[in-house]
Amino acid sequence: MALGSRYKVSFRRRREGKTDYKARLNFIDIDKSRLVVRISNKHIMAQIINVAKLGDETLVSALSKELEKKGWLGGTKNTAAAYLTGYLCAKKALGMGVEEAVLDIGLSPSIKGSRVYAALKGASDAGLFIPHGEDVLPDESRIRGEHIAEYAQGMDDDELKQKFSQYTDKGLSPSDLPKHFDEIKNKIDETEV
Repeated sequence: MALGSRYKVSFRRRREGKTDYKARLNFIDIDKSRLVVRISNKHIMAQIINVAKLGDETLVSALSKELEKKGWLGGTKNTAAAYLTGYLCAKKALGMGVEEAVLDIGLSPSIKGSRVYAALKGASDAGLFIPHGEDVLPDESRIRGEHIAEYAQGMDDDELKQKFSQYTDKGLSPSDLPKHFDEIKNKIDETEV
């Protein structure tokens, strides 16, 4: 493994691809809360975290699984779920008195219009101040699922069952996704105020 006397083994969490220590040091110097967005294979998580001497303190957390409790029938890892999760996290944070944060995407690639930036847009739309450029955010129509609704309008029932079985099994027609998105967003506004 060692390639010479000057070879240095990197930290375990860096080798596992879990922590970028250079970026972490930059966040420690900033005296603001962080909006941490992490995407797994099934869910999206958004947290507001403060740096403390004994370790990070999680102030608020929202998981896309919580959207199902509010009536969400769509997937828990798509762009709409990312937006709603960021929106829910920001509403909880505003209720605790947190008004400003900095985005922490971890080791996720910074891709324009990605789910990480959908969560950022959701948190920003909820009223949390997060410095960002408008060009990285996904389009509003994409967040609401209008592209899915347009695609599904020309299909018959067999094609819908084949391509959108997860939606139809839960009782949601893909053409109703934008309307359903707005309903869940309104429910979050009502419950988290």
